[in-house]
Amino acid sequence: MKVLTVLGARPQFVKSGPVSRAFERAGIVEVRVHTGQHYDDALSDVFFRELGLGPCAHHLGVGSGPHGAQTGRMMEALERVVLDEAPDHVLVYGDTNSTLAGALVAAKLRVPLAHVEAGLRSFNRAMPEEINRVLTDHAADVLFAPTSTARANLLREGIEPTRIAVVGDVMYDAALGYAPLADARRGLLDALGVRAGAYVLATVHRAENTDRPARLAAIAGGLADAAREIDVVFPLHPRTRAALGVAGIVLDPAIRVTGPLGYLDMMALERGARLVVTDSGGVQKEAYFHGVPCLTLRDETEWTELVAAGWNRLCPPASAAHVARAIRARLADAPPAPAPALYGDGHAAERIAARLLLPADA
Repeated sequence: MKVLTVLGARPQFVKSGPVSRAFERAGIVEVRVHTGQHYDDALSDVFFRELGLGPCAHHLGVGSGPHGAQTGRMMEALERVVLDEAPDHVLVYGDTNSTLAGALVAAKLRVPLAHVEAGLRSFNRAMPEEINRVLTDHAADVLFAPTSTARANLLREGIEPTRIAVVGDVMYDAALGYAPLADARRGLLDALGVRAGAYVLATVHRAENTDRPARLAAIAGGLADAAREIDVVFPLHPRTRAALGVAGIVLDPAIRVTGPLGYLDMMALERGARLVVTDSGGVQKEAYFHGVPCLTLRDETEWTELVAAGWNRLCPPASAAHVARAIRARLADAPPAPAPALYGDGHAAERIAARLLLPADA
């Protein structure tokens, strides 16, 4: 069997690590395609090196751009690759433009499509990611849901139960597998001058925040206020850095700004943080995996289980004062009650490989 895997962004590189190894063990030939959606080394190549994945068979070099133009260029290039490779399945991850491009190409060429992380819903159609999720799920032949909540979302939308497999979360597989390597990077905390359990780790990159100057200013101001009371470490995404410059927002010097980090360094910071403040879907879960409370700078989240379990709180960044109050309140919260194993047992990748090897009519 041959599976063509479409990758384009940091979270997808991380998710692909356990799955690629499971494919190899199962005897599945995998052809990995990098769309070039994330093309900066700090957001792309470093992840392949750290995860031991080696280079992709195809690199499309699409780069950034408006949603329609970017997705269209990806589809044009992916169509040629899929026709040349003739895979048995196309596999996509998550909710990016690379995900949607891979899904549409597979559907139009009538190649069976598998979607890892199917069934997530924020129920906000204004988010490009939500549109990508919904369209990909309804095009997919095999939907790998990480949780029972995700499965319920799919069933409500009329997707046949036989197309859905609840496998757990491959990011949890990765967190378990790479934790020892991340712990070896704890020297990063010393280099930044922070102590484990005594700093806030912040990340911001979503368009809903970076493309709206008022929200971005509220986040910058809230982090500055928090940094007067506790160390704040802020790995700065290239999109966020550019948006700050365009909006004329200068980060307070009390905030400890770094460049983008590789997966292992980011995991080391997550594991040592007292609180994670983020707008990233993946980082919300990673905080939970490492037992660290989270504050999410968004109006809603697709990972509703984390909010229900008390491990995550939502904070729409309405003003600097609102963000600062939310950070202080989260720091003052009692530790969340122990939660059930929300995202499986660390063997999601093996279940994905086994399901793809089943006969089409199974």
